Amino acid sequence: MASPATLPISNPQSDSQPPIATPAFRAFISRLNSNIRNGLAQRRPWLELLDRSSFSRPDSLSDAASRIRKNFSYFRVNYVSLIALSLALSLFSHPISLLVLLALLAAWIFLYLFRPADQPLVLGGRTFSDTETLGILVVSTIVVVFLTSVGSLLISALLLGLAVVCTHGAFRMPEDLFLDDQEQVNTGFLSFLGGAASSAAAAAAPAAVAARV
Repeated sequence: MASPATLPISNPQSDSQPPIATPAFRAFISRLNSNIRNGLAQRRPWLELLDRSSFSRPDSLSDAASRIRKNFSYFRVNYVSLIALSLALSLFSHPISLLVLLALLAAWIFLYLFRPADQPLVLGGRTFSDTETLGILVVSTIVVVFLTSVGSLLISALLLGLAVVCTHGAFRMPEDLFLDDQEQVNTGFLSFLGGAASSAAAAAAPAAVAARV
């Protein structure tokens, strides 16, 4: 009597796709978090920022501009934090806009920046090249930022934050500030952008980098 035919058993682990550039993404997040922490550690005391005895009306427009430049050099971490707070409050007050921006950011991260070059993007049975994927993401970003209320919300929040920063910088006297250590370029809070980008580039596969250059 012939033995029954053995049905093939598929291995679910072999059929599953590998995660999307998990090491590169984790390295990027880790480096980003580290640089943000280091930048925030360099912020000035908020009581020093709000010292009422240091406020006075500027004598002229040039004096106000000089004060803004010196105060921004000294309080740049605090000022960037205030602008970021303005953006965050605006987005949290409009949850739909926040969700749209998060979805757009996730699309850039997982569909292009950290997607291995040897894994083409397949949607609806169609395979998209890197150029097509980049074009779709760029067009989507333009539509979201410039043709919806999201763009006006971001611009309004940014202008509000800049107005607060410029007003504070113009009315606060910088004579009591020590500015000798503030003339270095690309240091402090803003340097996390370059550091995180270089970390992501180093963690990416050489094939992916070569394919997108």
